[in-house]
Amino acid sequence: MLRKIRLILAFISFTLITLLFLDFTGTLHAWFGWLAKIQFFPAILALNVAVIVSLVLLTLLFGRVYCSVICPLGIFQDIIAWFGRRRKKYPYSYSPAKNWLRNRFLILFILAFILGITALPTTAFSTTVAFFDPYGAYGRMAHNFLLPLWQWGNNLLAHLAEHANSYAFYSTDIWLKSLPVLIVAIITFFTLFVLAWLNGRTYCNTVCPVGTVLGFISRFSLMRIVINADKCNACKVCTRTCKASCINHEEHKIDYSRCVACMNCIGKCKQSAIAYQFAYTKKAPHTVTVENQSGDATRRGFLSASLLLIAAGLRSQTIEKAKDIKVDGGLANIVGKIKPVRETPLTPPGSVSARNLRNHCIACQLCVTVCDNQVLRPMASGLYMSLMQPEMSFERGFCRPECTKCSEVCPTGAIVKLTKEVKSSTQIGHAVWIHDKCLPFTDKYECGNCARHCPTGAITMIPSVAGDDTSLKIPAVNEERCIGCGACEYVCPSRPLSAIYVEGHSIHKII
Repeated sequence: MLRKIRLILAFISFTLITLLFLDFTGTLHAWFGWLAKIQFFPAILALNVAVIVSLVLLTLLFGRVYCSVICPLGIFQDIIAWFGRRRKKYPYSYSPAKNWLRNRFLILFILAFILGITALPTTAFSTTVAFFDPYGAYGRMAHNFLLPLWQWGNNLLAHLAEHANSYAFYSTDIWLKSLPVLIVAIITFFTLFVLAWLNGRTYCNTVCPVGTVLGFISRFSLMRIVINADKCNACKVCTRTCKASCINHEEHKIDYSRCVACMNCIGKCKQSAIAYQFAYTKKAPHTVTVENQSGDATRRGFLSASLLLIAAGLRSQTIEKAKDIKVDGGLANIVGKIKPVRETPLTPPGSVSARNLRNHCIACQLCVTVCDNQVLRPMASGLYMSLMQPEMSFERGFCRPECTKCSEVCPTGAIVKLTKEVKSSTQIGHAVWIHDKCLPFTDKYECGNCARHCPTGAITMIPSVAGDDTSLKIPAVNEERCIGCGACEYVCPSRPLSAIYVEGHSIHKII
């Protein structure tokens, strides 16, 4: 019964979280966006104390149920392991915990987490943090593999609906946003696939930093899976069905730091020698319920968990002027354009600054998925932001001032939620006019597209020759009024580079 309940909850959680990454309209986030915010590491980055305390209490009460019910990457591994298990009825075996490897991965993760606080011009630290976070890793796989299939299906329905004189669906462009991110997603997928296919939860119990931290906490959980040595007939079924490889049937011990409370062993034991119960009752003779842990291992786990929480607090101090932002709740594509070289990359409105985005974003791609204007894409390289984190570019659209979807879905605080009023007055950059590429000088033709489409009126057309009202007019940019939305860059007919482009600001401001 417990196993069935766990499977039902895991199925619901996994399905809804996956749909969040597939919903390019952003509709589902209004109802189920909280599922992204209760993931362990995003909650730490957002300093969501209520979620952190709730997950810690959940683990102290019931063990690592987070890993088997809430974490999408953990459930994804269970799905792969289920298919892999079909090749053999009892595919697993007990293996001692590789604590030396787990601790080194955790130390590497925490060091990258802490060093990411600094303003060093490198992407290595933030990329390391994003790469090992389980929620972000699953998000990148869903965005790169499942979202295109979802969009193709949507476009097929839109085509059929159009022939039936219905507009219930609309087609959307499918395009490769970042080749490096696709490569990272492919490597992540095949690594996890092989590990889960061969030996279940190897990644969770050896590499994943969230699993290591929760594993330390679960050693003290109140409810645990307990082995009754008097009833056990040493059939090894529990050990051979344990995808965490944490049941030592010979000594009747369970390594609770690796047990994810999947309940598989309980359902397979025909002797009723295994039960999920309160762990601190008086033990019957010959009954062993917990694997002994050395004092050094306990101290290392406590120190690691403490450092992770301290680092989260330190990173929160890097949100420059975030408290100053008050928070509440097309044009056809112009082909043939290439991305201009910007001295400072453009970060989404609400990200506060390039540094804040770098220190808080786990590159889960939720904001990229819901961007209707096709402005956001994962960054392929750069000094100021991490690989895979979102940047803005205007070859396919511009950032409409009334759109706040990216700020509404971010679970980590990398993009602070904005109202439409605050969004329309947030300056993320300013337009720069390039004299030699503008049509009045290249083709002797007066254009004015940039001025006509500027939503803030920051661009006006003035005579190219002072005092000569008959000369061709050229754009003049008022940098104080420009918010960096990119409408001018998008509609500029100059090829292959726009004659006007947006230069990013490292720190955003409200104008």
